[in-house]
Amino acid sequence: MLLFQIVEPIAEEAAAAPDLSIGELLMKGGWVMVPLFILSVFTLYIVVERLLYLKTATQRKANFIPDVRRALQDADIKSARLIAQQEPSATGKMVLSALDYIGKPFREVESIMETASEIELAKMERNIAYLGIIAGVAPMLGFIGTISGIIKIFYSISLADNISIGIIAGGLYEKMITSGAGLVVGVIAYVCYHMLEQKIQRYTLHLQEDALDFLKALTGSSK
Repeated sequence: MLLFQIVEPIAEEAAAAPDLSIGELLMKGGWVMVPLFILSVFTLYIVVERLLYLKTATQRKANFIPDVRRALQDADIKSARLIAQQEPSATGKMVLSALDYIGKPFREVESIMETASEIELAKMERNIAYLGIIAGVAPMLGFIGTISGIIKIFYSISLADNISIGIIAGGLYEKMITSGAGLVVGVIAYVCYHMLEQKIQRYTLHLQEDALDFLKALTGSSK
């Protein structure tokens, strides 16, 4: 009976509380929501920009290497270079770099291809490291907002004559919003970071295979 008398007013107060939209709820998080919003926008920008770049860099024409091979077999370096210039993928740029050294020792051409492939892979990874930083920073920012809010709540309690559970709970849930938002931003950045890294790692194997096919075509044309 006593428990019912305690719970009933709280339940009635909760039922009477107005529903909040997600936007209104986030606004109650305080100043920490501003940097978290900026980090979320920056995360979205990096992910979209990198996906668009990788779409171009990792998709090559299926007949690109065979076309270059035929041109080399015909000793038509000019046509091979033209084919490579029309291929926007990382493979095309790597092959184009190697074609500029045709006639040099084989080891030198191989070294140039290796350097060119490393440069293209580095371009693919550009700005991705920021996602890892955001994945670590965003949750900590959220916790800072929560802790600072809790400090303010208890400071207000120390000055107040009347302590209300509603005041404490209301202030606390508002400050917990920053922790939740920080975790959401951090998890999204973390998942996107590893998704992009895995995509690049998978393409690295294809790039090495293309380099090997080109070197085989080059040695075959020199015989």
